[in-house]
Amino acid sequence: MFVEVCSALGADLYDCVYPSRTARFGTALVPEGTLRLKTAAMAADYRPIDDTCDCLVCQKYSRAHLHAKITKEPHAASLLTYHNIRYQMRLCDEMRQAIISQQFQEFVQSFVRKQFPNNMVPEWLREGLSSAEIAV
Repeated sequence: MFVEVCSALGADLYDCVYPSRTARFGTALVPEGTLRLKTAAMAADYRPIDDTCDCLVCQKYSRAHLHAKITKEPHAASLLTYHNIRYQMRLCDEMRQAIISQQFQEFVQSFVRKQFPNNMVPEWLREGLSSAEIAV
């Protein structure tokens, strides 16, 4: 959500370790937020990390496969980093397209609904987007 808020406030250049840092802890970035691959529920989940992702990791590996590797092999963090960076690239491209088509406000509102389906949007996020005149 930080990238969306910063973009809404006018930032257009990012230097962030978030995709790789979260990967080292076994967490994948997905449209609904984060997916913790170390949890027991992932052991029998044979879906890709993200059905909508076109990255090599989502094409070749299941959540269960990555779950089995993440606690034992450092290579798994590299795979998650690859996915997380691709996720961020796709997100930035989607934001760019929304800006060009003058649909950025709608894009952000839709993104927030996916991240917080129960409408429990954190106050810092509401305030940040409010500064950019985007109501959530």
